[in-house]
Amino acid sequence: MRETDARTERRRPARERLLEAAARRFYADGVAATGIDTITAEAGVAKMSLYNNFASKADLVRAYLDARHEEWLGLYRARLEHADGPREGVLAVFDAYADHAAFAYEHGFRGCGLLNAAAELPADDEGRAVVRAHKEQVEHLIAGHLELLLPGWPEEARVAAEHLSFLLEGAVARAGLEGDGERVQHARSIAAALLDRL
Repeated sequence: MRETDARTERRRPARERLLEAAARRFYADGVAATGIDTITAEAGVAKMSLYNNFASKADLVRAYLDARHEEWLGLYRARLEHADGPREGVLAVFDAYADHAAFAYEHGFRGCGLLNAAAELPADDEGRAVVRAHKEQVEHLIAGHLELLLPGWPEEARVAAEHLSFLLEGAVARAGLEGDGERVQHARSIAAALLDRL
């Protein structure tokens, strides 16, 4: 890194640098395997800066999960801006996951960072509630588009939304195992075909 780049980096708020470092390390190496020293070293901040910004590692993990959720919502909203109608709105959800899979991750795509983190957290951890809320919101978004596509058929829209969210989650899990977003693209094609039959 050039000296001017290093100075610019040091001027960025410590909280922002810590969250970015945590996001990289938690996704690449896992939450449990990533220690505070690793995060502070990668962020280029003193350990005290972490505790000035986060009460604990658990607090940092929750902030990471919230940031991942907001990041995905941003991808979805960007796709939704170009969606023409409720059918395309449903597919925008799939596209947002495909966009996430296309990021240049250090060790390739490893699936949903939220689910990966949740798998490492104890059953009663608040972080798992953040992940559950994200997945429920994704299904709710799909259901909202389907209700517009199937006016007067709310139960059918709800059931179809559940089925499509299961399709999406399965595709993301397989894509994470295979290291790329091809399964998500395939799931989008399946979803499009299913929507055409409604």
